[in-house]
Amino acid sequence: MLAKRIIPCLDVRAGRVVKGVNFGGVKDVTDPVTLAARYNEEGADELVFYDITASHEERKLFTDVLEKVASQIFIPLTVGGGIRTVDDFARVLGCGADKVSVNSGAIADFSLIGRAANKYGSQCVVLSMDVKRVDGRFTLFAKGGRENTGIDAMEWARRGVGDGAGEIVLNSIDTDGVKGGFDLEMLEELCSLVDVPVIASGGAGCAEDFVTLFKSVPGVDAGLAASIFHFEEVNIKNLKKMLAENGIPVRI
Repeated sequence: MLAKRIIPCLDVRAGRVVKGVNFGGVKDVTDPVTLAARYNEEGADELVFYDITASHEERKLFTDVLEKVASQIFIPLTVGGGIRTVDDFARVLGCGADKVSVNSGAIADFSLIGRAANKYGSQCVVLSMDVKRVDGRFTLFAKGGRENTGIDAMEWARRGVGDGAGEIVLNSIDTDGVKGGFDLEMLEELCSLVDVPVIASGGAGCAEDFVTLFKSVPGVDAGLAASIFHFEEVNIKNLKKMLAENGIPVRI
């Protein structure tokens, strides 16, 4: 079995790391460059950098902050926010990203996934999905969870993988920032439909939530979290030790 990955996430707004609850109530946390260096030292498997207002504000991602973050780490870096064209892929990759995450840009122009995969390879294209239950249905949201697209999220994931996305980040808006555990039901359904790595995002409140995640939904490849790592409620080295003690393969 492949090692499960632990991935901290930097939600960046105006050059600062921020955090909210259910994609709202956003508060300032700290400097992204300092935090990235700490996660590199703690043993994170990868790092995700989201410019969370780029799509909503219809602007390009802050490359100056991104370059500083990339210079501090020696682990894979996935970057998203305001990615609307293949040229945006080139720009972000040129700043030090290893993978590029698309969400609103793919909703606006679905062909972006296939064109980027053809140019850079599927392993470079990450389909990030912000999903919320609407009338009992998993529904895709755009622009940082602000806009209900009405699109069935699971069908969207299948289309994205079919067109070349090599990985999916599933952000559950329902559990985001609540710290009540990952959205196991949503993740289980997604894992049954796609054959690419799935990263679980939204809801981690303690180290035990990661144990529950990987034991309950073994198809999940990675767990992503923000605030519990940012505020040092959970140390990544200690988390990996706990996972290993529970029979879950990790890189230590």
